[in-house]
Amino acid sequence: MSEAKSPDTLVTQPDRGHSPDTQTGDSGPIYDTIIIGAGMSGIAAGIRLAYYDQRVCILEKHYTIGGLNSFYRLNKRDYDVGLHAVTNFTEKGAKKGPFSRILRQLRFKWEDFALAPQRRSRIAFPEIELHFTNDIEQLTAEIGQKFPHCVDRWQRLVGSITDYDDLDQAAFEISARQRLEEALGDPLLINMLLCPLMWYGNPREHDMAWGQFCIMFRSIFLEGFARPYRGVRLILKNLIKKFRALGGELKLRHGVAKILTENGWAIGVELENGNRIYGKRILSSAGLVETLRMCDQTSEPDPRMAGQMSFIESISVLDRQPEELGFADTIVFFNDSPDFHWTPPADELCDVRTGVICSPNNYDYDLQEGQLPEGIIRLTTIASFDRWNKLDEATYRREKFRWYDRSVASCVRFIPDFRPHVIDIDMFTPTTIRRFTWHENGAVYGAPDKKLDGTTHIPNLFLCGTDQGFVGIIGAMMSGISMANQHCLKD
Repeated sequence: MSEAKSPDTLVTQPDRGHSPDTQTGDSGPIYDTIIIGAGMSGIAAGIRLAYYDQRVCILEKHYTIGGLNSFYRLNKRDYDVGLHAVTNFTEKGAKKGPFSRILRQLRFKWEDFALAPQRRSRIAFPEIELHFTNDIEQLTAEIGQKFPHCVDRWQRLVGSITDYDDLDQAAFEISARQRLEEALGDPLLINMLLCPLMWYGNPREHDMAWGQFCIMFRSIFLEGFARPYRGVRLILKNLIKKFRALGGELKLRHGVAKILTENGWAIGVELENGNRIYGKRILSSAGLVETLRMCDQTSEPDPRMAGQMSFIESISVLDRQPEELGFADTIVFFNDSPDFHWTPPADELCDVRTGVICSPNNYDYDLQEGQLPEGIIRLTTIASFDRWNKLDEATYRREKFRWYDRSVASCVRFIPDFRPHVIDIDMFTPTTIRRFTWHENGAVYGAPDKKLDGTTHIPNLFLCGTDQGFVGIIGAMMSGISMANQHCLKD
């Protein structure tokens, strides 16, 4: 496939009165597919389409790739953005599961991701804990020991989740709390199961869509956690290398201001610098509300469509390995009462009653690569975007230090106290997420109501990524591939 010429200064309109699939420009390229956003879903979709000789252009507003799963360098250290774990892990040679499908659809080798499995993780509530690994039998044994009256009901629940259809929109919307009450009946066990699944993929407050619960249950408990030794940069490097090798175009610092329409069809985009780029169809990973705003700038989308769940996350660099301090778990999901509360704080900047503690050191890395050179503790707690967004710069900086201290004080009730060994700190807030991803409210998991088929009110404009329905690194790539297959490979 020959590489398309640069479209940066295109101003030629396509022929009028025709479906976009038959448009031709007077000069320059008209792309088969324009993809908005160079996150995992957008890049995976671009690779899939480029394999079929489509002329594809990915437009990214930021100066780097990855979206919510990016990386940066600070004080001569490399940091991942938000990466606790890659979910949906399967061992080399496995034929089933989303990870195996991604390898086949994008034609990667298992080694291109080089994922190391978790050691052991933990759900920690007051006076009771559930340990789990990438083997569901470990969790089943824990439930059998600590909730013996629920064992048979648990086994039936696992069977029903295994058979769940991810794209069944009607079943997707059922209340997870209601289904779990019917299936298990024990409020504490229900809250303990909801805790990690909500933390790793739930945009709804208080409750969780049954479909989202099933997707996350399979990705965490039936498949499992893993991590590449060199972090998310290895995955992104291999994805972009393949996309460009197939002739795909990636344009950084090319923010989309407007989606251009004609006769009810999308015909291209107008960039923030005023230039226009034309295409037969558009696949947007920007988010539902954000995409609708690009379509119609005369009215604001209903703010209730955007998610509210956002977080603060701190990264503490230690002078020794966490295991030397007695912390050997990969991830700890903690909650300090029998009731699990999942909603932005009403009266504070953060809610540190619940959180996620992860050490990237505590994975089973290959002996040839060895252990990570420095100890790392990542800590995430719930935060209010609205409250952080209202702070002036001086107050914002002061509150970051204050809430780092409060969140760490909360988490060391559940793991050994690492504070005397901290040698460096970085931290992001909901406004950081908003600034670098442009997601409304800094919402990490997007809109509460997912659009599983990816369609919009415009026939050739489609969604992929978080607001389509799949979350996490593997989920996002699977979303991009699925939407590309379903909507962009018809001609």
